[in-house]
Amino acid sequence: MATRTLRSAAPVVALSPTILIVLFAYVGTMGWTVWMSFTGSRLLPVNTLVGTQQYERLFGDARWLISLQNMALFGVLFIGFCLVLGFLLAVAIDQRVRGEDGLRTIFLYPHAMSFIVTGLVWQWMMNPTLGIQEAVQAMGWESFRFDWVVRRDMAIYAVVIAGVWQSAGLVMALMLAGLRGVDEDLWKAARVDGIPPWRVYTSIVLPLLKPMIITSVVLLSIAVVKVYDLVVALTNGGPGTSTAVPAKYVMDYLFERQNIGLAAAASTVLLVTVLCVLAPWIYAEYFRKERGGA
Repeated sequence: MATRTLRSAAPVVALSPTILIVLFAYVGTMGWTVWMSFTGSRLLPVNTLVGTQQYERLFGDARWLISLQNMALFGVLFIGFCLVLGFLLAVAIDQRVRGEDGLRTIFLYPHAMSFIVTGLVWQWMMNPTLGIQEAVQAMGWESFRFDWVVRRDMAIYAVVIAGVWQSAGLVMALMLAGLRGVDEDLWKAARVDGIPPWRVYTSIVLPLLKPMIITSVVLLSIAVVKVYDLVVALTNGGPGTSTAVPAKYVMDYLFERQNIGLAAAASTVLLVTVLCVLAPWIYAEYFRKERGGA
């Protein structure tokens, strides 16, 4: 009995340093950030409580509201295009095409790069005097324009393009794994019944891919909430505030405008947003399954 108790306690003892680090580095810092959001901290942290003044100032700031609007627009387009393009790429590769391994590597390779590298690459490509526009005009098509990165009304769409290029491969890999798990007998039965392939994908395959779709949406949604380096490298939030995002708002007020309290309030809003995204997924993946199994 004592030996069994020691064996069960051994993993806990071995993992205790990691558990303590996680509690201190993650849970502790999150709690400290939330606390700071209710104080009047500016250049240095202080413990003077000011209630919800920081949040009132935050949501009264037009720049913050614009950042939220940009994040919402970027998120809808980014997630939507990543899901559609990733699924189509997965379907194409699932046809057992020649050079499948090479194609998977090519499509997934952009995801191996950081957003900062992706931003720099696309910043050069979209530069009106150096990139795609200059190259096409040099070939004789002088009316061609691809200057979205310097246009207030189009800059956010330039960020979407760069983000989709970087992340669609991840969705492709997840979808492809799901497609490879579809029973071949389903396809045989569909062919016998004369059901067109597009109908099989929309009515049978997509419902089976629901876990992969949910996982993709969660991962992409978290990327949307914390997007910062892509925007900084590509547009630096400009022109004006046309591509400003909440994460950049936090960093600006934390390091440039020396307002820890306001930056902490903005960070807390982002934390709550991430929790709202994760909570339904965690419930569906764990708690609902446990109840169903019980």
